[in-house]
Amino acid sequence: MREGAINLPNLITLLRIALIPVVLTLVFSGTPRSNVYAALVYTLAAVSDFLDGWLARRNGLITLLGRLLDPLADKLLVVSVLVFLIWMGRVPLQGVVASILIFSREFWVSSLRVLAMGEGVIVASRRSGKDKTALQMVALFALIMHHPYQLDFLFTRVEVDMNTVGLWLLYLSLIPAIASALQYSLLLFRPVDVD
Repeated sequence: MREGAINLPNLITLLRIALIPVVLTLVFSGTPRSNVYAALVYTLAAVSDFLDGWLARRNGLITLLGRLLDPLADKLLVVSVLVFLIWMGRVPLQGVVASILIFSREFWVSSLRVLAMGEGVIVASRRSGKDKTALQMVALFALIMHHPYQLDFLFTRVEVDMNTVGLWLLYLSLIPAIASALQYSLLLFRPVDVD
């Protein structure tokens, strides 16, 4: 297992985990400039999620460690940043409720995967789970940016409150999060026909 585990996609996944403290340190500063830097590092970590999977599939480097580590790295990134933003007061009560639902979903699906693994079954990520992750990644990017920013569109200037955008995307991510949790549950607890 060790020989196949040390490959470029898995190293990129480990880099994603290593970038979490960097993002949190930059967010902690709280200035608009440090938030932009935190968002850039966070984006690098989020993009690495797509890069490691693409490289693994393209080069035939899909390993058991990679299948376990990749979703774990995603969960660590999302949960760490979200908990930190809640602690900093950037997420209001309704956002905290949404976050609790998100955390519950993550623990439930992870538990299902561990149960399946105990039976020798590796549960691959579902499309709805990937949609949930993508929405949460963009939501957290906006929450990290936090402040209102002026955006220029051709001949008009618009002020966008990134914290509000992030909260709405976080709420929206609950739809695929719950749908994917149901899919995983139905997949693993479907009735078996006995002859």
